[in-house]
Amino acid sequence: METVAVIDFETTGISPGQGARATEIAAVLLRDGEIVGSYQSLMNAGAWIPPFIESLTGISNAMVAAAPPAHAVMREVMAFTRGCPMVAHNASFDRSFWLAEAAAAGCSSDPAHRFACTMLLARRIYPEAPNHKLGSLAALHRLPDNGRAHRALADAMTAAQLWLRLQHDLQERWVATPAAAPLTHEAMCELQRTPRGGIERWLRERADRQREAV
Repeated sequence: METVAVIDFETTGISPGQGARATEIAAVLLRDGEIVGSYQSLMNAGAWIPPFIESLTGISNAMVAAAPPAHAVMREVMAFTRGCPMVAHNASFDRSFWLAEAAAAGCSSDPAHRFACTMLLARRIYPEAPNHKLGSLAALHRLPDNGRAHRALADAMTAAQLWLRLQHDLQERWVATPAAAPLTHEAMCELQRTPRGGIERWLRERADRQREAV
């Protein structure tokens, strides 16, 4: 039974390569279609939060100053997600901070931490959406309200619910028999690399491979 970790960072800027640091992280564990655990913490990396970011997230410099050190938080969340493949919305953003903050904390890499991206998947599965921002997709599919956007746990919970919706909608289109294998994290990673407009072909080819393997 596969367990995936859906994560979200709040940060001081758009890129660790430009000196931005994380201010908050959350991780939500999903197993067999259910949320089975969560982790959330502010984190003090010693970085200043610009006024625009403070207004966007509601995370102040005072809040971060009182938070645990970033290296301690990263060690905790790395342990919490050990062995789990990862999911994030706009995963290239979260992956860059995950790698940078883990390196700054001296954490060893976990080969299981391969990222799937709900934004890339949504672009392929919901081309009719007005845009593929997390909030827009949550509204489109009437996902539960998890609280203030741009806070790590609320966004991680919404991304987790979107991941489950993506799997469900794909399964409805793809599964030919009740015994068909579920869409795993690996399969979703394969799909997110499929050219836009190629989903039907991908579904057919995957179904053919599954039948040949039986």
